Amino acid sequence: MEARQKSILVLQWTLGLVVLVEACLLAFYAPEIKAFHRTGMPDAVRLALAWGEMVGAVLLLPRRTTAAGGWTLIAVFLAAAVVHILHGMLNVGMLLIYAAAALVIITHRAARA
Repeated sequence: MEARQKSILVLQWTLGLVVLVEACLLAFYAPEIKAFHRTGMPDAVRLALAWGEMVGAVLLLPRRTTAAGGWTLIAVFLAAAVVHILHGMLNVGMLLIYAAAALVIITHRAARA
């Protein structure tokens, strides 16, 4: 395996696992749930974002579903960024970085197919 392939594989697994852990915290960890409630957004938004991220992260990991997981994550990250901005929270940089990482992973997989 060449260095670039290894780098993309590390990026893929890092993104997938980090997003999965963060999404699980948002869905199930009481301090994260309380912090989300303080934003005033409905609980359904929290659950939709968390479960969307969990599904996308799990799909990102296996080779056969990498593209589906990547596109799912990009959609969820962009939706989360829009929700943040509409609620006056302009700190969406990390969401955009995550989306860019997912795009790199998808395009690398497409080029190798």
